[in-house]
Amino acid sequence: MPNPQRLAIFATIIQSGSISAAAQQLQIGKSVVSRQLAKLEEELGARLIQRSTRRLALTEIGELVLQQARQIERALDNIEQLTEQHQQQVRGLLRVSCSMAARGPLVPLVAEFTALYPQVKVAMQLEDRLVDLIEDQIDVAIRTSNLVDSTLVARKLAETPSVIVAAPAYLARAGTPQTPQELQQHACLLYANGGRVFDQWSFMGEHGAYTVAVDGPLQINDGGSLVIAALSGTGILRVPLALVRAELASGALVRVLAERPLPPAPGTYAVYPARDFLAPKTSAFINFLAERL
Repeated sequence: MPNPQRLAIFATIIQSGSISAAAQQLQIGKSVVSRQLAKLEEELGARLIQRSTRRLALTEIGELVLQQARQIERALDNIEQLTEQHQQQVRGLLRVSCSMAARGPLVPLVAEFTALYPQVKVAMQLEDRLVDLIEDQIDVAIRTSNLVDSTLVARKLAETPSVIVAAPAYLARAGTPQTPQELQQHACLLYANGGRVFDQWSFMGEHGAYTVAVDGPLQINDGGSLVIAALSGTGILRVPLALVRAELASGALVRVLAERPLPPAPGTYAVYPARDFLAPKTSAFINFLAERL
């Protein structure tokens, strides 16, 4: 099959009247144009142009090929313009993955983003498994963790500090722990996922980080559901601050052990498969989240 770009160069040679003029129009070397023409004739197994020192003359097969070459040249121009237009417009279907716990803070932001960019449709995939972005055709995943090395690209959007909270009703009934070790005598609400229970809560001491083993009546793989359990007075919860800002502001939940520093929080990241040729819809969404978060 002949190379489309060589066919377009052939059409430019005939249109401009010479190899030199075609090279100038295409802004490439004269030798490059001559070489591409020779390769095209070799691919087709036929001479397209009769060359002389004064002019170029099409052969019979050259006339026929030129008609098709001009159509291909127009198609290449259309594709280039279409690509440039697409790259400048924020539009299309944007596939976003995030954890179940992140839906509370993220969904209002997604709604705001779609109002700002009405030509974008967002398909959100909420689940706590580690999604394969390539296999699942995800444009961007929002992850809160200490990221491991990978071939993916990650942009940090925000810090994600945690707090320890409980409902006033629970503390009135069970008392308020004064030290991290006293948590072992309390009902703690635990996040669990993938066969792992996060029952080791870390704190910072004079000599660095240390952990306290906690236990309780309830394990759930969704942070939002754990917040609901805490609001009902079931127990004490360690949770990202973003999930309970409103509850703390209203007094429905209160801080526990607020004076005890926690280890540096993991960040919230936008993770995507590649940096080159990032679609405008994806870059606009990431920039939007970075600004809001």
